[in-house]
Amino acid sequence: MKSSSKKFSSLGKRVPTALFGAIVILGSLYMGQWTYFAVFIFISIFTQVEFYHLTRLDDKFPLKTWGTIIGQLFFVLSFLIEADIVPLKYFLIIFPMLAIVFMIKLYKKNDGKPFTNVAYTFLGIIYVAIPFSLLNIMVFSHGDGHYSYEIVMGMVLILWASDTGAYFAGITMGKKKLFERISPKKTWEGSVGGGILALGMATLLSRFFFDLSIIQWYAATFIIVIAGTYGDLVESLFKRGIEIKDSGTSIPGHGGFLDRFDSLLLASPFIVVFIKLF
Repeated sequence: MKSSSKKFSSLGKRVPTALFGAIVILGSLYMGQWTYFAVFIFISIFTQVEFYHLTRLDDKFPLKTWGTIIGQLFFVLSFLIEADIVPLKYFLIIFPMLAIVFMIKLYKKNDGKPFTNVAYTFLGIIYVAIPFSLLNIMVFSHGDGHYSYEIVMGMVLILWASDTGAYFAGITMGKKKLFERISPKKTWEGSVGGGILALGMATLLSRFFFDLSIIQWYAATFIIVIAGTYGDLVESLFKRGIEIKDSGTSIPGHGGFLDRFDSLLLASPFIVVFIKLF
C-alpha cells in the first residue's frame, strides 16, 4: 500500500499544473489564430532557451540569444506566410541570419571550440524552433490563410492521452522495460496503455473534428504515439548525457518546458508530412 501511494505521490503537483496548462493551450487554440500565436511562440521561446541552458551544463556555449532570435523568426515568418499575410519571399531573411552566426563566432576570443558551439546553436533551432514552426502549417492546412485549430488541438490531446495512459499503465502494470539503457522507467505495458487511450481519444475526436476522417485520425494517432515516444526517449538520452533528471523547474510537477513538449518536437514533422502528402 505504501509503495502504491509513493508511486502516485507526484500527482498532487502534476494534476493542477496539467489542468492549468491544458486550459491555456486548448483555450488559445480555440480562441483564434492570434491567441494561438502568442501562447505557442511563448512556449517555443522558453523551450529553446532551456535547451541552450542545458547545453551549457555540458560545457557547450551556443549563441543563446541569437539562436533563439533565429528560431523564433522561423516561427513568426512561417505563421505570417501560412496566414497569407506576407509572401513566401520573406522567408529568405532566415538565410543571412543563419550566416551571421559564423560572423559572431569570429569575435568570441575565448571560445575554444567555435564550430562545435555553432553546431549547437543550429541544433537548438532544428530540434526546438522548427518543429514548433511546423505547427503553423497544420493550423493553416486548409490554405488561403484559413485558420483551423482541429489538427493541432487533436494532436495535443492525443499526445496527452498517450502520456496519461502510459503513466498509469506503467505504474500499475509495468514490468517489461521498453528502453532501459535510456529510460529505466518506461515499459512496454505503459506504451500499450498509452496507445490504447490515444486511440480512444482519436475515436472521440473523429466525432467532433472533421478536418480528418476517422481513418486519418487513427493513422495520425499511430504516427503521434510512435514519434512521441521516440521524442521522449531522445530527450532522456540528452539529459542522461549531461546527468540531470529534469530539463528545468519551470513547470511544477512536470520539470521544464523541454520535458513537457519533447514528444511534440519529434511528432510534428511526421504529422506535417502525413497531412501534406496523404
